Amino acid sequence: MMVVQPLLRIMIEDQVRAALLEDLGRAGDITNDAIIPADVKAETALVARKKGVVCGLDLARLAFELIDPTIKVTVAKPDGSVLTPGDTIATIAGPARGILTAERVALNYLTHLSGIASATAEVVEAIKGTKARVICTRKTIPGLRSIQKYAVRVGGGFNHRFGLDDAIVIKDNHIAAAGGIRPAVERARAAIGHLVKIELEVDTLEQLEEALAVGCDAILLDNMDVETLRRAVAMVKGRAVLEASGGIHLDNAAAIAATGVDLLSLGRLTHSVQVLDIGLDYR
Repeated sequence: MMVVQPLLRIMIEDQVRAALLEDLGRAGDITNDAIIPADVKAETALVARKKGVVCGLDLARLAFELIDPTIKVTVAKPDGSVLTPGDTIATIAGPARGILTAERVALNYLTHLSGIASATAEVVEAIKGTKARVICTRKTIPGLRSIQKYAVRVGGGFNHRFGLDDAIVIKDNHIAAAGGIRPAVERARAAIGHLVKIELEVDTLEQLEEALAVGCDAILLDNMDVETLRRAVAMVKGRAVLEASGGIHLDNAAAIAATGVDLLSLGRLTHSVQVLDIGLDYR
């Protein structure tokens, strides 16, 4: 199990609250209010229906607590736990109305983040034995970046920058607008503080030679095949961190990692991952 420091409540509460308010709309849960007496108690369980890695329990628990603070969530499988079908992840006990009102928001967070953690863990396992790390990108769903990147960490991966202010990343359009690699890198270096790193994206080995001549902390090797990646690693000889990016998936990750690159970045971990099937079973 991957142990990752959970996000503080203050970092997630506004987001969960907004999701609940969106669901409650203008009149609240009219189905529950009409059907279920206010004094009915229930015990339910979050149960895994597929194999994977669980993530997002703090957000799920907060959804229940914000609806009704008397609801008790008891976690059996904390974030990072490997799940098999039928595993009880947590039990939820308390007023039935509150449990069922919060159910969808809680499951939306839990299934989505568990999907990210599970997909990340699969790639991490696939490249085991190499020095490469699996990293995410900024291709996140707007408003969900911090929790999606948390899920990547829970799955055993690492985070690329969180935003435009973390580091200098010079891509092809920046190079074109600046008039070339050298002026782009030199202007960047002149503008930043001593703790800010510079990464440069290159598409060809010729661009890589130019990048090495001007000097960068990291170089993004964009959409290069395995043989070209091997040649790039041989050219760099450890002078910069090398990130392979573009078209990386579970089937080719091991071959790419074996070229000797330091990082494999996968946008698919956050922008198009499949949810992990988890249900709320009424007991």
